[in-house]
Amino acid sequence: MLAAYFDCPGGPENLYVKEVMKPHPGEGEVLVKVSASALNRADLLQRRGKYPPPKGASEILGLEAAGSVAGLGPGCKGQWKIGDAVMALLSGGGQAEYVTVPEGCLMPAPNDMTFIQAAAIPEAWLTAFQLLHFVGKIQKGERVLIHAGASGVGMAAIQLVKLAKAIPIVTAGTQEKLKATANAGAAAGFDYKNEDFSEKVLAFTQGSGVDIILDCVGGSYWEKNLNCLSTDGRWIIYGLLSGGVVNGDLLARLLSKRGTIHTSLLRSRDKEYKEKLVKAFTENVLPYFAQGASPRLQPFVDSVYPLHEIAEAHRAMEENRNIGKIVIEMPVST
Repeated sequence: MLAAYFDCPGGPENLYVKEVMKPHPGEGEVLVKVSASALNRADLLQRRGKYPPPKGASEILGLEAAGSVAGLGPGCKGQWKIGDAVMALLSGGGQAEYVTVPEGCLMPAPNDMTFIQAAAIPEAWLTAFQLLHFVGKIQKGERVLIHAGASGVGMAAIQLVKLAKAIPIVTAGTQEKLKATANAGAAAGFDYKNEDFSEKVLAFTQGSGVDIILDCVGGSYWEKNLNCLSTDGRWIIYGLLSGGVVNGDLLARLLSKRGTIHTSLLRSRDKEYKEKLVKAFTENVLPYFAQGASPRLQPFVDSVYPLHEIAEAHRAMEENRNIGKIVIEMPVST
């Protein structure tokens, strides 16, 4: 089968499409014929040699995929059958023609969605759902500040905050991105490049600040985050786009607000945790992707690249060009 590959860490130019062995499903695993995958920041980090896959996971890039069930390993419980349209949360291996998945990490693809749309759901939406509900314990009426609001996780988080009857506030780097977040349901959005988002957030919340911060930026935002964090607020760090170094009296500032810092990574979680997460998402969120649902949730696809243009897809994400998800389309087998 064909797969996205690189022989040594480095830039996007190191990526190419390689013929590799087709995987075989093990105990309790399902073989999925991949129609589309999607790009995540973790793929870029892995390509640079900074985020190796968990032990035992495929070294092929790709943390999510959509396609159809092509085979069942021994011990499967009958949840899936050959030909079922599915979406998969993966520890790796999604940017290939086939991937094996623990049966509990699969979800049915929404009936009226293409595989390209469905591929934009698993990693971004499950990450946002996990951060808000499993980690942040979001409550009705709370205010949530979402950094990188126009990213795949950001656009998902906006809609999930609204679904929880809470208030999404975002930061983004261009007016085009802020407009997209407003269309997705953000109550307010601020340009982090040209204004102090902490002052704007405090003004919007009439001085009380936000209850939850979803932060994929890290180091450079710490002071502004603490400025606009409410008393007893939860600051959730799930990425370090600006690095992890903090210079200043973070702990005293945090203590004065009785704030808490949580950190979270999804890829390295064990299978049982991921299956619990997928089950909760399937039951509580997936129905809202169906046509006629109210509110209707929608994945945002920024662009679609064929597998052989995987390097250009990486460049687009590295340059922060995307609003929503960048999707990788697999070649159609003849």
